[in-house]
Amino acid sequence: MTDRSKRVAAVVVAAGQGTRMGTEFKKQYMMLRNRPVLAHTLLAFEKCEAIEEIFLVIPSGDHPFCKKEIIEPLKFNKPIHLVSGGATRQASVYNGLKAIDGSFDLVAIHDGVRPLIKIDRIAECVKVAEKYGGCILAVPASDTIKTVDEHNRVVVTMKREMIRMAQTPQTFYYNLILGAHLAAQKQAYTGTDDAELVELCGEVVKVIPGDPYNIKITTFEDLKLAEALLAYL
Repeated sequence: MTDRSKRVAAVVVAAGQGTRMGTEFKKQYMMLRNRPVLAHTLLAFEKCEAIEEIFLVIPSGDHPFCKKEIIEPLKFNKPIHLVSGGATRQASVYNGLKAIDGSFDLVAIHDGVRPLIKIDRIAECVKVAEKYGGCILAVPASDTIKTVDEHNRVVVTMKREMIRMAQTPQTFYYNLILGAHLAAQKQAYTGTDDAELVELCGEVVKVIPGDPYNIKITTFEDLKLAEALLAYL
């Protein structure tokens, strides 16, 4: 467990429009067995003792719906603050960081559509970030990875044992990740994840084992896979 003198919040990012699902109904609100995808995600952070409060970033027009359909039925004990998202995921994370406004020491940033995250992985990510400044979950690559050029010709075969596929949560000291986002804005740079922004500032980001079950739901196939995986969790 993290040092109780360090306050830890979660920023759960669920501001996407779900365009890759090919439906008007956003993927974070689609049903995964007995409750919406986002509800599963939030419950994991509700149950994790390392997390004190949750800042939930959603589309600006979804606040009433999310409060009524997601938050109220589950009767959370922890405070959940609704924050309007931005035009991109990076902008949405930044909005969540602004809402925290320095009131927490560390922040765990998680995709709202990764509903199968395990509580112990959240807690361990926080613990390691507290020691090193930043920590992410990641899993080893199971396939051979090749770098190609613009003509889809193989340039190099990567050493698979050195490759990791990043997941969330990604946890950092608040001032570190806020500074990284501000630096990215100044350079008009968009990263693939929050850890990349921290890396570009020359800071250490530790990697700990993730979970192959911690999938990100992007398509209907992912949703069906998540339903099957829930039977084993």
